[in-house]
Order: sequence, then structure tokens, then C-alpha cells
Amino acid sequence: MTGVPDVLDAEERLASIIADSIRPRLVPDIEIVPWRKTQVLVVQVYPSAARPHYIERLGPEAGVFVRLGSTNRRADTAQIAEMRRFAQFESFDEQPIPDLNSEALDFRAASELFAPARKLAPSAFRNLRVTTEHHGREVPTVGGFLLFGRNRFDRFPDAWLQAGRFAGKDRVRILDSSEIRTYLPQAADQAIAFVQKHLSREAVITGAHRVDRWTVPMVALREAIINAIVHANYAEKGAPIRVAVFDDRIEVENPGILPFGLTIDDIRKGVSRLRNRVIGRVFHELGLIEQWGSGIQRMTAACEDAGLPIPVLEEIGTHFRVILSATQTGPIRINEVDQLILHLLEDGLGRSTAEIAETISLSPRATRTRLAHLVRRGLLIDVGSGPQDPRRQYFRVQK
Repeated sequence: MTGVPDVLDAEERLASIIADSIRPRLVPDIEIVPWRKTQVLVVQVYPSAARPHYIERLGPEAGVFVRLGSTNRRADTAQIAEMRRFAQFESFDEQPIPDLNSEALDFRAASELFAPARKLAPSAFRNLRVTTEHHGREVPTVGGFLLFGRNRFDRFPDAWLQAGRFAGKDRVRILDSSEIRTYLPQAADQAIAFVQKHLSREAVITGAHRVDRWTVPMVALREAIINAIVHANYAEKGAPIRVAVFDDRIEVENPGILPFGLTIDDIRKGVSRLRNRVIGRVFHELGLIEQWGSGIQRMTAACEDAGLPIPVLEEIGTHFRVILSATQTGPIRINEVDQLILHLLEDGLGRSTAEIAETISLSPRATRTRLAHLVRRGLLIDVGSGPQDPRRQYFRVQK
């Protein structure tokens, strides 16, 4: 570290540049820190309620810059608008669409999607902010229209998923593709089905039963796709959400870099800031999101459990990308509770949730969660008519 020879002069010049060049006025903390035989200037800039700030000589449209990795990029119109919304604690998908009415939404499709969770009354649309009141009229919000709009592609032509299977490890030759234009809550399942059609898997047979062990954990894939749908910046134009399958990896990419103020290190630690509150709220109600901010950590844990590298998270241009490797680099990781369950079932006999819960000293609910996790990983198979079947039995997959 070189340090600053004349730290007081540098501090004064820096403070003057910030005060004279940036609008609205920005007041950061500037601190002089001793470092060995020199001095270091430390500048801390906190989120501002007056953002976006801009370089005065360039003006408010051309003078706004964002940090992307180790580079500074001039913010485009959509990014500037998003900064203003964040400063006012608003989200793009909560905004009303005044020239439409509630008939623009497909209430029947929404009711069918909610049927497994609860009966959807018309008033629920407003509670979920799928619709809102605007000048005495009930109109769709942007999020509501993105979720259930009958003609949503007229206004949001990129609000769909593009899935592709490529030959080898690059994008030179595409083997198969699919345009997924169904309602967003259904899109994740269709994207996963496309990936499963092309993803390598191992068929493990035990007795009369077969289970597929995927080269990429379905838990991680599902989290990556749902995160892309919930956190995409639908105000940006030009590209849909993309799911690309290669021989050695899966890439899931959505328009929109991380919300301002968040870093990749932050989201790895579980820090979350929801870009689309309406879409996130509906996905949570439908059980597609379990807990805010846990998706990246759950994705990472699933890959580590399967002996795979942790997901690569990166900002590319104005897009965010998750890369899931299909190349195993370590042993399958099993925690103590899982080991106890597997040891209990290694005799080849099936046991019920209640029997397993009693042995491992967990509640039936917690035990069901662990068992479902082991089934998804291909270590157990379950035999029964449904999750609530009291005679449901779990068997260990014999290798």
C-alpha cells in the first residue's frame, strides 16, 4: 500500500472535488488512517435518499455511473429510474397501469394456480398488490400484469424464458430450444422439465424401484430459475430470462444487475433486497419461495452436498448470471442427521416418517423435511400415495 504523502492536502482536495462536482450534494465520511509509516485516506459513502447522484458537468442523464465488478459504467435510463424508485422505497412492479382495468388480468388462471394453497377471492388481488386503486378505479399493477396479464407481451415482450441445450461447452451449436411463454409461476417448472430432458443423470435401482440422481441438484436448479424470475429487471428491454444447458454446466441469466447497494458477497451471506415485491409476494404465497434471502445459500448447500463446486455468481453487462457446475470435485457430503437416517435404513427395510422421527429424536415435520431432502438427492426413495399417506415408506437406495 503506497499511502498518501500529504494526507491533509489530499483530504482537502478530495472533499472539494466531491462538493463541487457531484449533485445532489454528497457528504461522505473521510477518515485519515495511519498505516505503518504512511497515511491512508478512507472514504465511506452511504446509501443516499437523494440518489441518483451525478457528475454536474455531464448532467443528470449522462452523469450517473454504477459500479460493476471492478469497472464504472454509465447508467442507462432504466437503471436511473430504478435508483429513484429504490430511494423512494418503491418497486417497478408495484406501479399501477392506469389505462387498463382488472379485466386485463386472467383471474381464472390465477385461481387455478392458487387452488393447491387456498381459494383466491377477488379481494385477494388487491391484498397481494396484483391490483391497486388509482384515481378511484381498480387497475393492474405492473407485477400483476406480468404475472397474470392476458396480453402481457404487448407491453413486456421480454417477460418469458428462453431455454437451450448446446453441444459441448460453448454456444456454437444449439441442439434444442424452447420458448416458455406461460404464466411466470408455471414457467419455472417448464424450464426445469426442459433441463431434465437434456441433463445427464444416473439411474440407481433398488429392488423394484428406480431413482434418478441428476448431475446438478434439482434444488439448486430450481432456486436459480426462481431467483431469476423474481429478481429480473422487467423494465429493461432486449432479452428474456435465459437457461442454457452445456455438457459441463447450466447457466441461468436474467436482465438486471444486483439491486443497488448489494454485492455478490452480500447475497452469499443471505442479505436480500427484493426487486419485484408483487412477484415475490405471489411466489411466496404459492410456496415457490420459502424464506427471503435464503435462495443463494440453499443453492450453495445443495451443490456442496452433492460434491459440486459452489455456484458462480456474476454480473455480465446489465445481466446477472448463475453458473451451476455439473463436474463433481469432491465427495457427497452427508451431515450427522442424514447419516443416522441412512444407517437406520441400510438393512433394506422401509420405515415410516413416525418410525424414523422416533429414532432420530426429531419432530415428524422436521423429519419429513430431512427425508424430502434425501429423496431429492437420490439417496432415498419414497413409496406411498402422497406426502400425507400414513403408510408412506422410505427406503435407502442401494448402490
